[in-house]
Amino acid sequence: MARVLAIVNVLGTDQKGVVARISTYLAERDVNIEDIEQRVVRGQFLMDMLVDITEASVSLDELITGLLRIGADIGMEIRVTLHGERERKRVAVLVTKEEHCLEQLLADARSGELHGEIVCVLGNHESLRPLAESADIPFECHPSDDKAAHEDFLVRRLGHYRADVVVLARYMQILTPTVVAPYAGRIINIHPSLLPYFPGANPYRRAWEDGVRVTGCTAHFVTEELDAGPIILQDVFQIDVGVDTVEDVRRKGRALEGVVLSRAVQLYLNNEVVVINGKVVFKPGMKTLLRDLGPHS
Repeated sequence: MARVLAIVNVLGTDQKGVVARISTYLAERDVNIEDIEQRVVRGQFLMDMLVDITEASVSLDELITGLLRIGADIGMEIRVTLHGERERKRVAVLVTKEEHCLEQLLADARSGELHGEIVCVLGNHESLRPLAESADIPFECHPSDDKAAHEDFLVRRLGHYRADVVVLARYMQILTPTVVAPYAGRIINIHPSLLPYFPGANPYRRAWEDGVRVTGCTAHFVTEELDAGPIILQDVFQIDVGVDTVEDVRRKGRALEGVVLSRAVQLYLNNEVVVINGKVVFKPGMKTLLRDLGPHS
């Protein structure tokens, strides 16, 4: 008989007895806990459980309903997902002219690294149309000279493609609340500096001019405050002061940007990050729990 595995995610204010209550509920319904990871961050309790529901004495719907009741009772969010049946989120990519980040995202989508579907590429220049269309991804363009009209275009097309997450792949426009608000917590940007240092324009040049010896890039969630959203991932490179030109610095940065952005998107799509008190926290155990589990038959 094929095993049926599920993932139980729990998030909420830390309190006594959470593990015991959920574990007891599962055991009483013949659900076996295969593995469990938990942590407390800034007063928030996070737990991921891998459970075997093959011989459960109740249906999956009844099991989920009971867990939701527990969550409501203790003031915590509880989610249950069948292993192997996670919904593939729909990814929209916004671009301007630089291709390296889009290239990385497309390559990772082709290889299966991204647990999501890139459903469209939207731009304010035509430059990257051939790249998107070579991957059979719809590309649509609207000039950004009229910002209000451009953002109206974005909102309409993102809705049309039913985007779950929006990725800014070196999209060189500042989004207003018109776009940010409806996709709050679901827009990921790559910025070419180690935020919070050098936000805004020309960060590589500013780092070079200041004689900084180490800089890098940052993938972060977009908020209404420029380059101030919760940081997901960063990576660094060395500047050889007095030797490197500003173009050398940009070249080193471009080599990292696509990788960092794509990894951050992967973490989001895999439900491996959560924002707590304005800070991104890696959820405990998801990679550990699922690393050696292939498709179940």
